[in-house]
Amino acid sequence: MVDVQQRGDARTGRDPKGGGATGGGSAGAGRRPEAARGRQAETGFEAEDGRLTLRERKKLRTRQRISGEATLLFIERGFDNVTVAEVARAAEVSTMTVFNYFPRKEDLFLDRIPEGQELISRAVRGRGPDETPLAALRRLVLDLLAERHPLCGVGEGFEYFWRTVLDSPALRARAREAVEELEGTLAGLLAEAAGGDAARPDHSARLAAALIVAGIRTAYAEAVGRQLAGEPVGEVAAGQAEVLRRTFEVLEQALPA
Repeated sequence: MVDVQQRGDARTGRDPKGGGATGGGSAGAGRRPEAARGRQAETGFEAEDGRLTLRERKKLRTRQRISGEATLLFIERGFDNVTVAEVARAAEVSTMTVFNYFPRKEDLFLDRIPEGQELISRAVRGRGPDETPLAALRRLVLDLLAERHPLCGVGEGFEYFWRTVLDSPALRARAREAVEELEGTLAGLLAEAAGGDAARPDHSARLAAALIVAGIRTAYAEAVGRQLAGEPVGEVAAGQAEVLRRTFEVLEQALPA
């Protein structure tokens, strides 16, 4: 996923205020999103991060360029109507290079899945001495929302991203799979935090992870639906923050410290 904002189509010169339906198989005809520069990829680093070597920075820029071009094509024409070869041509790389960075076509669009896994791991493992894993996760999701991070699901232009996902059975399936992967990662982290085996989380850790992910997913889905309905982003974000706070209050009562 890339940060998106409404603008005219650089390739056709279309006016961003021009006509064109936003539903159906086209995610915003007459409009074109813009990939943000310097965005984070699966490493959690930005392209200009001084902690990366020159080779790592070049690889990260290539990854970002591929994903950015793919996202623009998918949003303009629909995910299922664009081939990997077309993405490669737009990014000026070979098809093999695309698959070297993204083994699955769906991950070209849902490219922040690894970053989400990394952020959750950092939050739980890097929490304060008196902070519970649940409190660390609460802080993380509210911080991401306050920053309008793409992983919070709410932001200017994000409706183009979500329409593209909803229009594609393949992307919807991959998104569901990603939630399951996230739940598995969280179960391991919770088991580890309790002194257990992260590779083999017990029932309590798996149940806790399932409840936490379900709560966050419910708040996420509500916010996405409101934004797709055309509600102002600020109002949606404020509502989501309140829903998340209530969600974590319920989770704190339901789960052991």
